[in-house]
Amino acid sequence: MQLTVLPLLAERMEEKFDVFEVLFETLEKNNTKLQDGDVLVISTKYISNSQGRIIELQKIRISDKGSEISKQFQLKPEIAEIIIRESDKIFGGIAGFVITSADYIMAPNAGIDKSNAKKGSVILYPTNPFLIAEQIYRKIFLKLFIHVGIILVDSRLMPGRIGTSGVAIACAGIEPVLDMRSKKDLDGNPLKVTFQAVVDNLATIANHKMGEGAESKPFAIVRNSGAKLTDRKINHSEMAISSDQCIYVRGLSNPVKI
Repeated sequence: MQLTVLPLLAERMEEKFDVFEVLFETLEKNNTKLQDGDVLVISTKYISNSQGRIIELQKIRISDKGSEISKQFQLKPEIAEIIIRESDKIFGGIAGFVITSADYIMAPNAGIDKSNAKKGSVILYPTNPFLIAEQIYRKIFLKLFIHVGIILVDSRLMPGRIGTSGVAIACAGIEPVLDMRSKKDLDGNPLKVTFQAVVDNLATIANHKMGEGAESKPFAIVRNSGAKLTDRKINHSEMAISSDQCIYVRGLSNPVKI
């Protein structure tokens, strides 16, 4: 069966709201129904909006550290201050961008986004994304008696590449990674370290159809994905590794002069 992606047009929400209720209103307006085995992909920015994770920059008080980061990386002091508050670790950066890690998510500027926010405001990453994904997964099962996978997607710059692609920030009801070790390649050689990032791959596919601008398509249904669904709880350690295990972080910390 062919994999299909069904992006759903939804109304823009201004205040805190119930994502679950809006989801079913959106399904009805799009004349679409969820099916057993579907994977529902939801924009993290939509989740953040539902939680009220929007900050007006004029209300931010700047600390000494915020001023320091602002000057070092040529950022607005308010942005620098939010980056400090939202980050567990700051690795470094360039003018306008600071590479950070927060809740095992590595991203420029702690994932702060000005797009789809009112002028003078920014959107932060959602709080407890794995819990939110799990709650949506459970609520769908209790309402429809079907199993669907849930992926919360964000767009991300990839090292050495132009443009953004989708990345799964959290998931529920779906096995996030496929262990390919011990399987063989075309030449019969056993794979020793290969894992397939299932939810990241599906996040990218869905993100392509959901769009990055004014499309207003915060939901997408991926059908016939072939992904393995599960009833067990998923945690961040199954999707992300610590910075000291990341080959990019480790590699760039040991530069070689040629």
